[in-house]
Amino acid sequence: MNESLLFYALAVPAVILLGLSKGGFVGIGALALPILALAIPPVQAAAILLPILIAQDVVGIWAFRKDWDGHVLAWMLPGSVIGIALGWFLAARVSESAVMGVVGAISILFGGYRLWADRGGAIAAPTRSPGWVGTLFGVASGFTSQVAHAGGPPFQIWVLPRRLPRDVLVGTTAIFFAVTNWLKVPAYWALGQFSRENMLAAATLLPVAIASTLAGVWLVRRVSPALFYTAIYLLMVLVGVKLVWDGVA
Repeated sequence: MNESLLFYALAVPAVILLGLSKGGFVGIGALALPILALAIPPVQAAAILLPILIAQDVVGIWAFRKDWDGHVLAWMLPGSVIGIALGWFLAARVSESAVMGVVGAISILFGGYRLWADRGGAIAAPTRSPGWVGTLFGVASGFTSQVAHAGGPPFQIWVLPRRLPRDVLVGTTAIFFAVTNWLKVPAYWALGQFSRENMLAAATLLPVAIASTLAGVWLVRRVSPALFYTAIYLLMVLVGVKLVWDGVA
């Protein structure tokens, strides 16, 4: 009973962050898995969150189904497949503690990068870098997405300098991560994580995700984004440190 209470005490805010991310607070959803990994093994946490992400992707795909960049997708998605395979290999071959440490490290890097970027820092590929560079960033995005559902920064580093029109950027991002999330399904299936228990937990949390997505659409116009994002990314770094400590310990 105590384990169940701890799980939902962390799962509900984690899924709320996912919903707020889809509702307009881009990037904060990367904190969801590190938070949930404080209660359960990170691979199990990722498997529970995956069906929720797939359900949320439907909205983005439908809204921007006509606006996307085929060049970006053609180069990055093959890399994403490789990255997902590497993430699966990591989870299948190393200990739970090692995976927890990797999730923590990704959380620290993601949060630190966002704090730095929000203060004017930037890492960007050249505006017209060749397609194979995009494939390499696709590998990085697929790997971090498979391990921690945090594939955003590698994707953005290659895509944002291309200065795509707004709707094309949003649509390309939505399609890339929707396809990537579906590509992760066989990997988590092979890891034995689509158990009845995990899928029931995902189904229980789905209404929270939908409600928080709608809330995000409403809140994004009413909350100071600077303070909100700073607090979220600092928390991401702190949670990452905790996971790395637990993994090492």
